[in-house]
Amino acid sequence: MQKIVIVGGGAGGLELVSRLSRTLGKKGLAQIILVDRQPTHVWKPLLHEVAAGVIDKNSDGVDYRIHAARHNYQFQLGTMSDIDSISKRIKLDPIKDEQGDILIPSREIDYDFLVLAIGSVSNDFGTPGVSENSYFLDSLAQAERFHKALLNQLLRINQHSDLSSTLKVAIVGAGATGTELAAQLHHVANLARSYGMPKMSSKRLVISIIEAGDRILPALPERIAISAKNALTKLGIKVLERTRITKAQKEGFVTNEEVLIEADLLVWAAGIKAPDFIQNLNLFETNKAQQILVNIHLQSTINEQIFVIGDCCGFKQEDGSWVPPRAQSAHQMASVVATNLTNIFKSKPLINYRYTDYGSLVHLSKYSTVGSLMGSLSNSSMFIEGRIARLVYISLYNMHQFAVHGWRKGLLVLLSRKLSNIVGPKLKLH
Repeated sequence: MQKIVIVGGGAGGLELVSRLSRTLGKKGLAQIILVDRQPTHVWKPLLHEVAAGVIDKNSDGVDYRIHAARHNYQFQLGTMSDIDSISKRIKLDPIKDEQGDILIPSREIDYDFLVLAIGSVSNDFGTPGVSENSYFLDSLAQAERFHKALLNQLLRINQHSDLSSTLKVAIVGAGATGTELAAQLHHVANLARSYGMPKMSSKRLVISIIEAGDRILPALPERIAISAKNALTKLGIKVLERTRITKAQKEGFVTNEEVLIEADLLVWAAGIKAPDFIQNLNLFETNKAQQILVNIHLQSTINEQIFVIGDCCGFKQEDGSWVPPRAQSAHQMASVVATNLTNIFKSKPLINYRYTDYGSLVHLSKYSTVGSLMGSLSNSSMFIEGRIARLVYISLYNMHQFAVHGWRKGLLVLLSRKLSNIVGPKLKLH
């Protein structure tokens, strides 16, 4: 039996595993193995909500082991450190406990077909002090790390006798992650009053969003950016555009004009790149964002047995632009690779990948949701906001659940989440 190994259980990787397990795996045509360095999957567009503490990975995440047991694939916990494309095997680093003792030694996994869905990491562009003093939101572990720091700071401010003291948060990068996090933090500061912090409120929170470009949400239509900026400004959030950061230090970010933007919590959300170890492998052709270059079937340009999807995939479109690192891109890539792997087993021709932009949405907590629909399907995008935009935003998450669990189980998962939101706490306190 041939073996398909998928490395990375993000939006694209987990959807791909789910599709293959229902086809090739269920029919006994292939052995499907998923590898991820985390035991739990959380949809990446929700990581800022994990960071803010408004969702819990235990109720909103997917446990890979449980999911694998219910479907037709195997799960291996581990971090891939090397690929031997000649012998067709990957190497996983040892798994260690908190004291550094080895629990599971390094392992090797053979494959017939390999799919890399390893996502992306934050790109600090070499800015001094950023890695040492800032929080990133590129993984579940990073989001949880920020959440613990946030709780500590909220407790500190709540206990401060001087009511004029404030918690200062500075966020570099005004893309979707930065703007959505800012709105969620404003909401959380008010929620804290109901959870043992009566002196805390959004009035004691100072949030600055820092963007080097001319406007926030630079990758989205200008109308969305204007609407989002108005909503953030009404909340009292400082929006600093055309402001370039040259270094980060413990006290805050320093601009190119040597102005210190003070902060107790520094967040860097200004760009992404594929993980550095891809470059260190010296195996693939890559672009400036370190993404692995692929052909029209999403196979790597150096090896047709290796497919690439999601944020780490470098697919250049006919107009010369790169497919953007979005959840909808990963979803579409997963669908194409699932079809192509199935077609290989059935000796059918491979299909081509073509990115379709269905629009973009920005969800600013309970305060506003804005976006555009249709994208490149029409000559002009349809602007939506308010309740309709909120429903569309929720539907995107719902579709991800259906792709991962199937329609029947997906409905049960969504119902369980709805009930948990009604009876459970609104703020995670641990």
